[in-house]
Amino acid sequence: MARDEVLISAAELADLIAGPDPVTVLDVRWRLDQPDGSADHETGHIPGAVYVDLDSELSDHSVTGRGRHPLPGGDALQASARRWGVRAGVPLVVYDDWNRAGSARAWWVLGAAGIADIRILDGGLTAWVAAGNELDKGSENPVAGDVVVTHTDLYAGALPTLTAEQVSDFAGVLVDARAPERYRGEVEPVDAVAGHIPGAGNAPSTATLDENGLFRDAAELREFFAGAGADGSGPVGVYCGSGVTAAVDLVALKIADVDASLFPGSWSQWSSDSTNPVATG
Repeated sequence: MARDEVLISAAELADLIAGPDPVTVLDVRWRLDQPDGSADHETGHIPGAVYVDLDSELSDHSVTGRGRHPLPGGDALQASARRWGVRAGVPLVVYDDWNRAGSARAWWVLGAAGIADIRILDGGLTAWVAAGNELDKGSENPVAGDVVVTHTDLYAGALPTLTAEQVSDFAGVLVDARAPERYRGEVEPVDAVAGHIPGAGNAPSTATLDENGLFRDAAELREFFAGAGADGSGPVGVYCGSGVTAAVDLVALKIADVDASLFPGSWSQWSSDSTNPVATG
């Protein structure tokens, strides 16, 4: 099942950590209002987990014109992944503590770089603690990894992407993963322009999760995305504010067995160009 390919439960992860075979765990705590999760990591993290900074290690802010969270280059990502202890042939689990945003971003970025066998902790850190598992304090210093990134340009990597030009002429269905009020243009707390890309449907990433922060089942997700026009009958493109929470929708679409592409620059790139049309409502 697609769900088993992309998600791992807290119980399964606990068994992996306690078992004889190695596993690499990455803590990708990030929030829109608190992008640096390192202090929370040191307060308590899954045993053996290495902290990953989404802003500096899963993004490259030296890139201009491609939104607020441009994708990192493959060479820099490989150096970071080796520093985190990522090894070839060793399963990789990523987690966060906020709406699966950080872990989904890591899942997508590392997958686009060509790294295999990555799963997201379903329910995040909350599920781990709720299951009665312990946390470690401080930080980890793993042995350097040996993983090889096979795609140096993630915009043309192992996972499909869309450019702003392709979005302009997109023949399929565009899905906006932001909150409904941002999609409608009623509020815009981050970017200079409010609204959405004309023709896009709204499928808020938070609605792909249940009340416990677990991804909904495949049937529910297929129905949810069909409501935004993304029923899998044609191409699907996904965007959000800056390409982070859109990855949550991409995980959910994967579970629903619907192929989709990411517009990495998302609304932050689209709205920065005054020649691009904007819709509201």
